[in-house]
Amino acid sequence: MNELFNSILANTEETITIGTALVSMGAALLLGLLIAFTYYKTKEEDGYQQSMAVTLCMLPVILSVIILFVGSNIARAFSLAGTLTIIRFRSAPGDPKDIGFIFFDIAAGLACGIGLYGYGAVFTVWLCAVMFILHATNAFSQKSTRKILKVNIPEDLNYEGVFDEILGRYTNGYKLTKVKTADLGSLFELTYNVVMKNGVNEQELINELRCRNGNLNIALTVAPVAASSK
Repeated sequence: MNELFNSILANTEETITIGTALVSMGAALLLGLLIAFTYYKTKEEDGYQQSMAVTLCMLPVILSVIILFVGSNIARAFSLAGTLTIIRFRSAPGDPKDIGFIFFDIAAGLACGIGLYGYGAVFTVWLCAVMFILHATNAFSQKSTRKILKVNIPEDLNYEGVFDEILGRYTNGYKLTKVKTADLGSLFELTYNVVMKNGVNEQELINELRCRNGNLNIALTVAPVAASSK
């Protein structure tokens, strides 16, 4: 058993030359730049983070160097794993697409670290092309838009089903979620969760609601939560 244990922990590392390290890091950096560029071009403007793009450039280089240092030395690999368990990431979970780009980076860095530059390049170029195609075609886009509709009505108007006919024509689903008084009790404020149909004219919807509620205040905003269908 001792001989087996010693053979597992034996120093079997390969000699790392400056040339090998530079080629590995250079290839990793090129792949990281391509991935970061893809992230930059396919990410929505409101969710884009420059720091994320910079990280995508750095990560493959870091991983390739780690793989070079570890090599086939199992003892060193276990030491590295123990060191990484000390690190705690305190940032909140991000966009699933961002997480996907992180794993994309990891795969590219690992390929360069073990010397499979060709496979790493083919994989990176192929997946970047797929990401550009998905972005250009707007694939898997939301079929409908969920919004919050707030309508004020006079106190003498019965709010039970008062807008059902109108909402039925402009939405795929709606639900009255809250009713409260406003303006010292002279008005009711109705709050609906609505699922808008694709291609509907929201101005026409608001105009029809205004004719029904006496031209009182109406607000249509993006919903933070999913709306329930009626």
